[in-house]
Amino acid sequence: QLQASGGGLVQAGGSLRLSCSAPGRTRSPWTVAWFRKIPGMDREFVAAMHRSAGRISYADSVKGRFAYSRDAARNTVYLQMNSLRPEDTAVYYCAASSSVISSALTSENAYAYWGQGTLVTVSS
Repeated sequence: QLQASGGGLVQAGGSLRLSCSAPGRTRSPWTVAWFRKIPGMDREFVAAMHRSAGRISYADSVKGRFAYSRDAARNTVYLQMNSLRPEDTAVYYCAASSSVISSALTSENAYAYWGQGTLVTVSS
């Protein structure tokens, strides 16, 4: 089971670190990704590390501000969010797949396993 945590209320410019507990899913062949659902918009890709390449991909909107990391020993994936903006306000989800190909990394349809979301609210 995936479980995301760490959300909360933060002022613009602040930081939060989200955690995703993903027992058995932090090593190859698993890919764990972060998505977010902004109110009134479709769920969108945020970040992921592809299972084979180890390459980390980020949405353009978060590049340079968010950092993806994982601790396989703790079965946990993290999303460090810095320089937060009001437009980052969303419910953040982690998702996992054992078979996603690199070209589908950013597609929510490629992930079969989802955790419950954690709400991040950034005030201006």
